[in-house]
Amino acid sequence: MLDTFSAIELARIQFAFTVSAHIIFPAFTIGLASYLAVLNGLWLKTRDEVYLRLFEYWKTIFAVVFGMGVVSGIVMSYQFGTNWSVFSDKAGPIIGPLMGYEVLSAFFLEAGFLGIMLFGREKVGDRLHMIATAIVAVGTLFSAFWILSVNSWMHTPQGYSINAVGQFVPEDWWAIIFNPSFPYRLVHMVLAAYLTTAFVVGGVGAWHLLRSPDSRGAAIMFSMAMWMALIVTPIQILAGDEHGLNTLEHQPAKIAAMEGHYESYPDGRAPLILFGLPDDASQTTRFAVKVPLVGSLILTHGLDKPIQGLDAFPEDERPPVALIFWTFRIMVAVGFAMLGIGLWSALARWQGRLLQARWLHRAVVVMGPSGFLAVLCGWITTEVGRQPYTIYGLLRTSDSAAPLQAEAVSASLLAFIVVYFFVFGSGTLYVLRLMAKRPKERIDIDEIGPTRAAGISPVAANPSAPHHTREE
Repeated sequence: MLDTFSAIELARIQFAFTVSAHIIFPAFTIGLASYLAVLNGLWLKTRDEVYLRLFEYWKTIFAVVFGMGVVSGIVMSYQFGTNWSVFSDKAGPIIGPLMGYEVLSAFFLEAGFLGIMLFGREKVGDRLHMIATAIVAVGTLFSAFWILSVNSWMHTPQGYSINAVGQFVPEDWWAIIFNPSFPYRLVHMVLAAYLTTAFVVGGVGAWHLLRSPDSRGAAIMFSMAMWMALIVTPIQILAGDEHGLNTLEHQPAKIAAMEGHYESYPDGRAPLILFGLPDDASQTTRFAVKVPLVGSLILTHGLDKPIQGLDAFPEDERPPVALIFWTFRIMVAVGFAMLGIGLWSALARWQGRLLQARWLHRAVVVMGPSGFLAVLCGWITTEVGRQPYTIYGLLRTSDSAAPLQAEAVSASLLAFIVVYFFVFGSGTLYVLRLMAKRPKERIDIDEIGPTRAAGISPVAANPSAPHHTREE
């Protein structure tokens, strides 16, 4: 089957496969790192052992997922120097420093303090351990900051000039980093990561509540996750709307493809196409289910502003329509399903039945992986919608690839598929097995030390033990 693809198509498939396998891990660890910081902070504030139990439970899962994210990210980065070496040469003066800043400011923080967070509580004490946990959480956010700055610059490039050999060289780093689409992408992605984590945590909590309704740890997990779903999902929907307005301004062809609008609406009053089958051959969306006027209201927040369709762009500058038409709708549908779960949980909480609502628990278990689906569909919509460019409007994908042999790329692609499914499939199964275990009902004092478990100092635990004074 791979014989039917050209070398550059295979290279694109390979990068799409590796980046899709990678993005699900940081999408989880960004939110989970913050959740661990919250749990640790609650333990320090309340000395309620349940928060410590939950911290220890999710800490192990975080370590495994973080490791898989690092490995998948490193493998992905090598493709810039192999399959996409022309892109690396032309964009390297801008992309290289930004990726270096990510390593220096984010990865060093994560790697430097991860060991303390995982193993250092007894070595450094609770307060320094809390600082290390918070720094790991901040490091994951820094990582998202730099990676999304790089990606956003490729969508909305500014602050550059092109030298005599065709390279993009920096002129204004502030403009490069804070390019027009960056703030919207950063907010949208971080909120997506938090929602992804919330529904994983909520799904695990619901799973254990269905089996052990008296589990206090599961109850707290579920309750915290449902608060997150209720509060963050509406914010995410608003952030997505703002991101859409920004995309309409800078990448109108992408919006036209996402909405299935082959024809322009110079007078506004565009319908919202809920469903349909985009057909490039006939330049129409067949069997379209439309809601009159709503498309204009969503896209322009008005009725009379013109909206460009795909007919406003040359055919060789249009992104693939059918794929992003459907991935966009899946992402939106998942978002509104999350909102529904949040509202359902709010009603159950108001009725005093949050921990007894068995159908809600079953629904949240089903929705557990929904964040990953939304992130993948959103990423596909964003990246495929940028085509046919790697740097939007400036450098085409066809001009970004190295001289490639289709046979070599197909062989490496098959190797990636086999290795990824074996390695990351095994890692995912292991994480699911960890999640299937109930949080401990008590902490083994040999794991964290008897005095830490009790929340008291070593001297207070044994007042008769000899101790030194300042005078000594």
